[in-house]
Amino acid sequence: MSEAVLSQILSSLADLKATQQLLADKVDKIQADTVLSKEDHLLRKVAHYHNSPGQSDSDGDTIVSPTFASEPSDDTVASVYTDKPVITTYPGQKGIKPSKLNWGEATPQARGPIVVSRLASSINVRNAIGAYGGPYSIYRSLAVAMGDLPANHKPNFEHTQPPITIHQQPQWSDPSKIVSMDPFGHLTSQYYKAEIDKGLDIRPSIAITRAHMIVPELQAEVNNGGLKVDGKVMVNEAGELNVHKAAVDPVWYLPGVAARLNVEENLLRRALFENTGGMYPELITRPDLKVFLPPIGGLTCYIFGNHELLSDPKTRVTVRVHDECNGSDVFGSDICTCRPYLVYGMKECIKEAQNGGVGLIIYFRKEGRALGEVTKYLVYNARKRGGDSAAKYFQRTENVAGVKDMRFQALMPDVLHWLGVTKIDRFMSMSNMKHDAIIDAGIKILERVPIPDDLIPPDSKVEMDAKIAAGYFTTGHIPDAEELCRTVGRGWEEFHQ
Repeated sequence: MSEAVLSQILSSLADLKATQQLLADKVDKIQADTVLSKEDHLLRKVAHYHNSPGQSDSDGDTIVSPTFASEPSDDTVASVYTDKPVITTYPGQKGIKPSKLNWGEATPQARGPIVVSRLASSINVRNAIGAYGGPYSIYRSLAVAMGDLPANHKPNFEHTQPPITIHQQPQWSDPSKIVSMDPFGHLTSQYYKAEIDKGLDIRPSIAITRAHMIVPELQAEVNNGGLKVDGKVMVNEAGELNVHKAAVDPVWYLPGVAARLNVEENLLRRALFENTGGMYPELITRPDLKVFLPPIGGLTCYIFGNHELLSDPKTRVTVRVHDECNGSDVFGSDICTCRPYLVYGMKECIKEAQNGGVGLIIYFRKEGRALGEVTKYLVYNARKRGGDSAAKYFQRTENVAGVKDMRFQALMPDVLHWLGVTKIDRFMSMSNMKHDAIIDAGIKILERVPIPDDLIPPDSKVEMDAKIAAGYFTTGHIPDAEELCRTVGRGWEEFHQ
């Protein structure tokens, strides 16, 4: 084949490729125009926020009901979102220039802000996947759709700064130590004020505040002399507690999370994509975006005593790591030991703080071993109908959920690193998984403290014996297989109808 013929063929192929691209662009435009023509009115309503004259209630207060403008301009729609929904993006795509984000850098400026907003002002420079606020981003979406909240609402962070200083720790700049939260997340509005003032939607993922708490069981301890009033931690005879607390939303550095869980990052991304219903396609299409804000609950730290002493190796520290159990923690269900152990942990944390140390409760939103409350109640039903024995305790959970536990404590120690904790003098937990995760993170545990027998509700003996036999820490007897069969819980016939 001559060079001239080959050149002519290559030229024809190039023309054909250009023609196909032109046709594809036209098809995309026709499809988009068809969708927009059907949904244009709804899109306009969602994007435009308009207050109508309100009605007055019986007290004379004005009740404003949000309504929608009849015909906002196309410019208004485009100013809030992009002109067409952007399903996903790709590395190197025209206009896509992620803001600098270097996980593990020692300063917030070198690290860079986490930008996840999909508003028109931020979408081209996003450097993270997901949404601010975790699961609450869904409620925010409802508020925007109903017109109660402008889609481009800009938070006013004035006076929202923490009342205490969490000093930067060496662990903050170690990308292997903290992979599931943003160590600079509590001072976002301070560190990145210039970027926020330029229009970037950057939000805190940690908030710290000061509070008083009243817990009935601890009030009783004050009344019977089990706890003393010192005016600092236990404020008064009414049992009011002085506490600092920090709420933390998860921010995952995907390479670090994958390494911590001992899985490949690509497999982790695929599993997250598939098991969230394809909610975040950029987990697949944007391997250059290494940070993900997952739609899950976070954690709260409750600090008793001087928080600055948490990182002092000479100061005694008592810690309880607690995973959410709404039925027991809030409503007092007696099928488990969650609330009794939590309150016992709080009591010991208070005593530690009053003796010059620090007490720390870390409360994770991992309801029902991260299986969820629906699954947990299904397991309860199976246990009570099938004979509730310690021997079959884990089997009942596996039958429904497929696994015994999905809390996977490997990410849990990150918050301890954030606070600078390097040793725990008294660990108020019997969990071998929590203990091992903390030890693997390089944090020493000097003493493990089980729940006292007199705090264990009778119907929770099934759970307790099963867990001890499976490896939970105890200073007492470890039941054998025959004893597990003899440990049975309350049957439904014993419930009052």
